[in-house]
Amino acid sequence: MSKVTTSFEESVRSIKDGDTVIVGGFGLSGIPENTIKALAEQGTKNLTVVSNNCGVDDWGLGLLLQNKQIKKMIASYVGENKTFEAQYLSGELEVELVPQGTLAERIRAGGAGIRGFYTPTGVGTPIAEGKEHKEFNGKMCLLEEAITGDVALVKAWKGDTFGNLVYRYTARNFNPIAAAAGQHTIAEVEELVEPGDIDPNYVHTPGIYVQNIIKGEAFEKRIEKLTVRQA
Repeated sequence: MSKVTTSFEESVRSIKDGDTVIVGGFGLSGIPENTIKALAEQGTKNLTVVSNNCGVDDWGLGLLLQNKQIKKMIASYVGENKTFEAQYLSGELEVELVPQGTLAERIRAGGAGIRGFYTPTGVGTPIAEGKEHKEFNGKMCLLEEAITGDVALVKAWKGDTFGNLVYRYTARNFNPIAAAAGQHTIAEVEELVEPGDIDPNYVHTPGIYVQNIIKGEAFEKRIEKLTVRQA
């Protein structure tokens, strides 16, 4: 059965006020930029967004911040966004900071149906406050709960009409685990092909995890910080 959606506006209609949305990508790399723009235009409010960070002021998830669509942000890094800082300091935005590896594992666990896990990361820091502690082989660990989302937004290089996805380069960061952890996953792809055109050995996300797939016609692929070697 084809899972192709004809427009980005149509693809985000399933996202409702108050939903938890897991978004793949890392900074501005490998983000579902066209889907995020459509969600910003739709104006859905009071979202809990789970992503490595919140983009920059005028791009990526920063667009949702500008519109004050995000109620709570669960992330591992927030240092490049002045809008984020202002909303947090004013009390408009609730923030849960999570160590990057722990965040990745919480999302992965959610997609795998694992309710929680123990990790030594964060013991003895504010991260540990209010969490269950348990010792394993002489090492104290924290209980961390899995994360799942009402919706997941991901970006892939190639996908077929059944929703099988292949990621490329840096986009293969949080996207595969985000795709598995969403109850409803929307995949934005650069190339859309027919079933059988992707070698099964190279499928990173099986189509069973994807409910909608849409081909983007244009991608800016902004660089957050351009660093070049001196001549």
